[in-house]
Amino acid sequence: MNNYLNITIMMWIGIISLFPKMFDAIKNYGITRQGIKKKLLQLDFCNPRDYVNNKYKIDAPIYGGGGIILKPEPLMKAIKEIKKKTKSKNIKVIYLSPQGKNINIKYIKTLLKYDFILICGRYKGIDERVIQYFIDEEISIGDYILSGGELPAMIVIDAVSRLIPGVLNNIASNKTDSFYNNGLLDCPHYTRPAIITNYSHVPDILLSGNHKKINDWKLQNSLGYTWLKRPDLLNKKKLNEKEKHLLKIFKKNFFNIK
Repeated sequence: MNNYLNITIMMWIGIISLFPKMFDAIKNYGITRQGIKKKLLQLDFCNPRDYVNNKYKIDAPIYGGGGIILKPEPLMKAIKEIKKKTKSKNIKVIYLSPQGKNINIKYIKTLLKYDFILICGRYKGIDERVIQYFIDEEISIGDYILSGGELPAMIVIDAVSRLIPGVLNNIASNKTDSFYNNGLLDCPHYTRPAIITNYSHVPDILLSGNHKKINDWKLQNSLGYTWLKRPDLLNKKKLNEKEKHLLKIFKKNFFNIK
């Protein structure tokens, strides 16, 4: 079992997909590539096509009409086989589905406790018997329909990878990301040059070198931008007195500028 507090964490993720080559996009680039290269992340793949006599006969019409879905037996065999690639007994089998619960950073953090398998559906989905007997959870990345589960699976893998200790070169960087630590959006960021003609310049406080004031500015703008862009997040958060004060000042300045 993986432990989020263990700095030597090794995350294993199994992926069941008709199109494993799609995952080259995350295996060969970015943070996930970094995790694999550092041997902090292992991805194993299993293609249900390998468990049918004719690889093009992986799907079948839905009883009662309404399209086609993946056949149950190849998926069942794929799940059993890919489980053999991890020694963990704490495995969660997850189906990427529009009927699943919408996930967030809180859910992503829970996945660090497991080795898990992501099942990527296609067409109209998968046979209900696979869900009933083999799936532990159904999850969704949003209320819209995609052509398959591969892109959602990549999103889950990328999000989890960022939280594995040692994957990011700067371990503190993910703690300032939106949603990560305090349930707020991140504050705005600036870089060189400080002044660009005809555009607003970098706030003076960020150039001051006063770390206490800079941290207060970051917190204030994190609160303010959450209020402006995602007020629903503020409704879920109980603000302390300092946060209430900083947000009050942000709102006052905002309306004065408006």
